[in-house]
Amino acid sequence: MANARNAAAASPPPPSSSSSYSSSASDGEILRSLHRLARDLAAAEAPAPFLETVFAAVSRRAKLLAAVFDDLLRCGRLPRSASLCLREVLLVLQRFKAVVADCSARSRMRLLLQADEVAARVRELQHDLATLIDLLPVPELGLADDVVDLLALASRQCRRSSPSADAAEHELKTGVLALIQEVEREIVPERERLEGILEEVGINDPACCSDEIETLEREIGDRVAERWTSAMIALVGLLRYAKCVLFTAATPRPMDTKVDVDDDDDDDDAEPPSPPPDFRCPISLDLMRDPVVSASGQTYDRESITRWFGSGKSTCPKTGQVLANLELVPNKALKNLISRWCRENGVAMESSEPSKPEPAPVVTANKAALEAARMTASFLVKKLSVSFSPAAANRVVHEIRQLARSGNDTRAFIGEAGAVPLLVPLLHSDDTATQLNAVTALLNLSILDANKKRIMHAEGAVEAICHAMGSGATWRAKENAAATVLSLASVHSYRRRLGRNPRVVERVVHLVRTGPSSTKKDALAALLCLSGERENVGKLVEAGAAEAALSAISEEETAVAVLASLAKRGGAEAIVNIDGAVVRLVAELRRGTEWSRECAAAALVLLCRRVGAAVVAQVMSVSGVEWAIWELMATGTERARRKAASLGRACRRWAAAEQTAEYPATSDVTTTAITAS
Repeated sequence: MANARNAAAASPPPPSSSSSYSSSASDGEILRSLHRLARDLAAAEAPAPFLETVFAAVSRRAKLLAAVFDDLLRCGRLPRSASLCLREVLLVLQRFKAVVADCSARSRMRLLLQADEVAARVRELQHDLATLIDLLPVPELGLADDVVDLLALASRQCRRSSPSADAAEHELKTGVLALIQEVEREIVPERERLEGILEEVGINDPACCSDEIETLEREIGDRVAERWTSAMIALVGLLRYAKCVLFTAATPRPMDTKVDVDDDDDDDDAEPPSPPPDFRCPISLDLMRDPVVSASGQTYDRESITRWFGSGKSTCPKTGQVLANLELVPNKALKNLISRWCRENGVAMESSEPSKPEPAPVVTANKAALEAARMTASFLVKKLSVSFSPAAANRVVHEIRQLARSGNDTRAFIGEAGAVPLLVPLLHSDDTATQLNAVTALLNLSILDANKKRIMHAEGAVEAICHAMGSGATWRAKENAAATVLSLASVHSYRRRLGRNPRVVERVVHLVRTGPSSTKKDALAALLCLSGERENVGKLVEAGAAEAALSAISEEETAVAVLASLAKRGGAEAIVNIDGAVVRLVAELRRGTEWSRECAAAALVLLCRRVGAAVVAQVMSVSGVEWAIWELMATGTERARRKAASLGRACRRWAAAEQTAEYPATSDVTTTAITAS
């Protein structure tokens, strides 16, 4: 199916260009094109079992015509009437091929729902073809008698319908729609019936089922069949349930079980590389599909930041800054970069126009989809509770991990079914894939606030997350554990609880010091969140958070934000006492990114205020600092300009005080003279 969809990308030219070609091409070129098209149609395979009869009929007609065109290629110049007629036949065959390509690119379920429309298009084209065959001036072509018989047979077959095929399609379609209605009524589908329907549709293995789900979701997002959107949404949920019930015993695909791309970069079967950190949403940590810029200048995925604002928050999730407004501006440049990265790495990029409503609200309103998701979550959690072998547990946890990515409703169902207490012990698993799947499943579940509570109250959950951060089998597992801490710490009370846990703080700081880039980024984000609570700062400083952040200052812009946050809440002295800290912050003020320059200015202002003239002296000792301050005042963000102005005033006051201290006698004489006069 995937190969067919790839082939469909090379679709034939539109009718307008074909018409232009057929009017200018020679008779020989037309005949060769007809022969090639007829052979292609004869070899076309049905994209789904329920269309085999229709496609077989098209194939038989095409084989007859291929034989006729083969004979015509050996003829001389065609009569004008025959030439004109064959050019019209070429257009009809091109439309046939377009139908074949279109069917191959569709999901099987959508194809079933629209099977009557496909059959109607095929019948219409067959009728047009029969009419053109009848109009051919056969006597003028000098064809052999058997070839003439083939033309007559092709004409008769094109006028013949296939009522039995239509009836079979209708029966299957009725069965699928009836199944959706039963799910809406909370009736769990029978396994045998579900298996029979999928077999008739042509979905026989987990890979095929996953491809079908992905294609359906893309079609729903693209609004390609408004009439059937509701049924397609329900079918996505039903297919997820079927995948778990029928195919959970199958081993996950290599791209799903590959746990650390850095371990084997040369493996041809390796999954695509992890998205670059800048392509991931700071909230969901997933690849951004629709990046937008908030009023703070930070970029988020539209769905995630909209959900953040929808929960009543009006602050920037990354910086904690209160936003002047909640307007979102599409980041088209970043979206183009993400799209190119996706194309180069074979990652699906679901693009959607910002002005279009997202499909998620439609999904939440679809009772069948919700009930199917609830059934799937319940089935998986029950299966996990009785999975005794590591391999079986890994397969189920992998499905829970995937299911938890599909939306908050599904996350709620998984949490309500009791998945969290079953996942927590698996973070200690010796099996690399199981550990990664478990920690990633918890991360996905933690996006929902209700699941944050379940995780924080689950026995041993925080300790298990600490274990994954410290002793995870792969950097990916450690990274996702740190991201889970970040997610949990977004709740004020949990942030304090996590900050009071020395193991959490130590593990996060250790990842900042030793982790690769993506892991370091998540650990720094977790540190930034934890440092937002004043009572956490002392423990963070004791654990070496300031030193760790300073060591990463040239690699990750979040490191500067961590230093500013620590300085704001009691860590200024500790930062100043680190050798070279002020100098490195000034260097970041000059050469960093827009956000890091802003944070560097904020950190330096705080250090000057909290510690005093000694820090200002260090700032002024750095060559070119005045120019860096003036440049930031001219080109920085609004907040950066304010901080740069404050820093400039502090430097001027210090310089004036130094001058006064250097020439005290002159000052006294001047004062005396003024008094005497």
